[in-house]
Amino acid sequence: MSITQAFLGWPVLRQLKEGDFLGRGPAVATRHTKSLTTRTNTADRVAKSVCPYCAVGCGQNIYVKDEKIVQIEGNPDSPISRGRLCPKGSASEQLVNSTTRQTTVLYRAPHASEWTELSAAEATEMIADRILETRRRTWQDEDEQGRALNRTMGIASLGGATLDNEENYLIKKLFTGLGAVQIENQARI
Repeated sequence: MSITQAFLGWPVLRQLKEGDFLGRGPAVATRHTKSLTTRTNTADRVAKSVCPYCAVGCGQNIYVKDEKIVQIEGNPDSPISRGRLCPKGSASEQLVNSTTRQTTVLYRAPHASEWTELSAAEATEMIADRILETRRRTWQDEDEQGRALNRTMGIASLGGATLDNEENYLIKKLFTGLGAVQIENQARI
């Protein structure tokens, strides 16, 4: 490339030559920038979802390539968010692709200093046993005046903001069915 060509290729001169005086059009794009493609263009498919972080329920377009999430963006068809996501929603791709994501069940026994790995079945059985024992031990049929209570004050639930609406709905139904009355979600606190 000659010095003249390099000089005429300067963005300011391109802006003047092409009438792009504010520098917002193609005059400011480099050859390298024009050669790039977005991750959304290379995706095999787009899945529609709802952001899992809070109770707002912003719509998401999840771009998948080779069965791996490559990008998450706001869904412009969503009547709730109209294509916008907060910083947490925009970063939700990290929920599944983070190298630090915990993918096994870990358990630390009382007074132990180390975590041990459990199978999902073993952990589920342990949790179920503890819930049933606590419910049995703390169940209240009625109060002092004989009024029906049918509840347990020994079990409570605090849901997390990374659960979606459907998961929180099922958790609410489960804990209500168990007789718990102390049911809350982090997104409302």
